[in-house]
Amino acid sequence: MSMPDPYIVFLLGLGVSVLLVAWLPLALRRIPLSLSIMCVLFGVAVFAVGGLTFDPDPREYDTIVEKLCEAVVIISLMGAGLKLDRPIGLRSWATTWRLLGIAMPLTIAAVALVGYSLGLSASLALLLGAALAPTDPVLASDVQVGKPGTGEEGEVKFALTSEAGLNDGLAFPFVHLAVAFALAASAGQTWPSAQAIGAWLLIDVGWRVIAGVGVGWLVGRGLGWLTFGISRVKLSGTGDGLVAIGATLVAYAITEVFHGYGFLAVFVSALVLRDRERSHEYHEALHDFAEQIERLLMMLVLVLFGGAIATGLFSSVTWVDAMAALAIVLLVRPIAGWISLLGSGQAARDRGLIAFFGIRGIGSFYYIAYGINHGDFGSSERLWAIVGLVVVISVIIHGITATPLMQWLDRQSRSDFAPDRANNPD
Repeated sequence: MSMPDPYIVFLLGLGVSVLLVAWLPLALRRIPLSLSIMCVLFGVAVFAVGGLTFDPDPREYDTIVEKLCEAVVIISLMGAGLKLDRPIGLRSWATTWRLLGIAMPLTIAAVALVGYSLGLSASLALLLGAALAPTDPVLASDVQVGKPGTGEEGEVKFALTSEAGLNDGLAFPFVHLAVAFALAASAGQTWPSAQAIGAWLLIDVGWRVIAGVGVGWLVGRGLGWLTFGISRVKLSGTGDGLVAIGATLVAYAITEVFHGYGFLAVFVSALVLRDRERSHEYHEALHDFAEQIERLLMMLVLVLFGGAIATGLFSSVTWVDAMAALAIVLLVRPIAGWISLLGSGQAARDRGLIAFFGIRGIGSFYYIAYGINHGDFGSSERLWAIVGLVVVISVIIHGITATPLMQWLDRQSRSDFAPDRANNPD
């Protein structure tokens, strides 16, 4: 028998992968393993045995990595915004504001210092900090809230979902700052000029954030009217979840035209869309379709990531790099998260879980690829290796602990309310 056509082999592998993506979440529901772990292991196995012959080294495909990860993240952000039952507010989102305003800057600074101590240049160290500061909306599904309207929205899950939705966009200014440092270094300067810093504050911190929030709000309002406001031809009447992908692309593209942060706009538009007819069952259809597409794209990225590991992504990693990666996952984020929640009035149990589950993943790949594609950082081999190692550690540690810790949290939450139910029977 002759060898099958490589295209047929590819179709077979794709079909098996799609079936696994659909089946594994159900199979893994009760055991301490995650879909992301299985996808990475599958990629390592396929590429290690020579099942696919090309080398998926992200350093050779920076542009493809950027665009692919971008697609996964924006679709994930739409799903995250749609499933949040809690309306946005200063008090109701207090935990989120603490994580964004305190934990994230502390994490960026600490990771940048770690990178600098490893011998990375100032620009690379800052890019490392910006890339590894945001929690990932794609790989954090096991610790996020449930589907729209299900009521599975305790403070821990809400905080992790809302933080992942907003901090992807708010880390972007620091990526741009790293690019400014790289441009200054290429011109023989130690620091960016005062003019460059002023432009960064005005455009990258000011305008891009305002444009992201503003356009996201406008698009969300418009989509809300099209979906629920038109009497006879409203989109909700179709029952088609494909609308979620259209909404994602429209919000992202319009914001990018105005040079705003598209990630921020997609999440804000999802929140505003959800706020229109908040209890409507169509939100669940939108969320479910977005989640299915997200899982497929996530599988592709993680399988390729596993292939990159199998073909030498970590060849430049030293034991010092490995210790630094462990410290970023197990010390930097948990400490920064804990500090940000001091005085919040939350139980120590909740503060500890929120601080611990700072999952790193596909968003970090995007920021590294984006930075490298827009700045002159020199060799990126070690940077990719460190970021990849942090993501692997996060995938393993958080993937193994997410299910048992969330189940423990659910049991604790039920026991907290048991006395109230006993004292106040229906």
